[in-house]
Amino acid sequence: MPSSRPQSGAASRPDPRIDLIVPAAALPFGEVDLIGAHLGPFTFGPPAVLVAGHPAHVLMSRPTRLALRVPEQASTGLVEVRSPSGASNAVPLRVARQLSEGLHPVTSPAVSRSGMIYTTISGPRGKQTPVSIVRVSPDGRGTPFVSGILNATGLAFSPGGDLFVTSRAEGNVYRIDAAGEPTVYAKGMGVATGAAFDAQGNLFVGDRSGTIFKIDPQRQIFVYATLEPSPAAYHLAVNAAGTLFVTAPTLSSNDAIWAIQPNGDTRAWFRGLGRPQGLALSKEGDIYLAACLHGRHGLVRITPGGDASLVLAGANLVGVAFSPLGTTILATSEAVYDVDLGVEGLNLF
Repeated sequence: MPSSRPQSGAASRPDPRIDLIVPAAALPFGEVDLIGAHLGPFTFGPPAVLVAGHPAHVLMSRPTRLALRVPEQASTGLVEVRSPSGASNAVPLRVARQLSEGLHPVTSPAVSRSGMIYTTISGPRGKQTPVSIVRVSPDGRGTPFVSGILNATGLAFSPGGDLFVTSRAEGNVYRIDAAGEPTVYAKGMGVATGAAFDAQGNLFVGDRSGTIFKIDPQRQIFVYATLEPSPAAYHLAVNAAGTLFVTAPTLSSNDAIWAIQPNGDTRAWFRGLGRPQGLALSKEGDIYLAACLHGRHGLVRITPGGDASLVLAGANLVGVAFSPLGTTILATSEAVYDVDLGVEGLNLF
């Protein structure tokens, strides 16, 4: 009788296998890696990859690692690798949902207690835009909210629920009422960029030329700290202990997050980021920020112990905020998105 032998060709190859997806969330067009086995390349080229049923562009294919770009049309769903021998197991990928476009945020959005999202159409320096601040509902309906502020930049809610915004062109801080009417709250803030409140109602404003101002509830202004100037902006966030965290992006790939204590002591709390921008704190004390880490762009998480990891892949991120509705709000240079990362934001007031 003839002896049996394994058939050659596709039928003898093992199916692809995905063990891990890094990171496990992305913006459309974000670049993620699949770690596993039998991921190609094959004689005809790389395998096919589907993200929530949509074909993805394969950037690199090796037996144990495959890099792909998330399709523009993709939504949260399963990732699958297909080869001539068969299909891999499917792994979940969270894809951020675009809420509104045609914007120009330059730092993190602000989210109200009801989950309404506020972001800017900032415009080039010195150029007035028809709308300064846009209000976006959780279901993605954007409406003009504030007009007449030149280069609206940093946004922050006060403990009383009022919205404040800085003008980097004028050096002013404005308070916005419920009807969207602005009034000047403070002047003389230099190139006023980032803004953040602490639990006591003190407002911190970053002048990117090198000063962090503190405005107390009586509207007295103090120089709180001085840092190296930034060619872009200062971005601010405050934790429950009153520590102010600041990013000041430069052209370096080794930028820092600065920590300023309530007594004014200032230190580089973390180094190793490329162009760190808007940041927000989680209830657990982790810092989330838009940055580049080890050459990968997206949303970076840094634990209180200083461990950094990329949790969402995506280019052009400028800021992040946490919604009381449980989602993470992301701002790129032209749009806002939401995604469920399972993170609860820090609530100071």
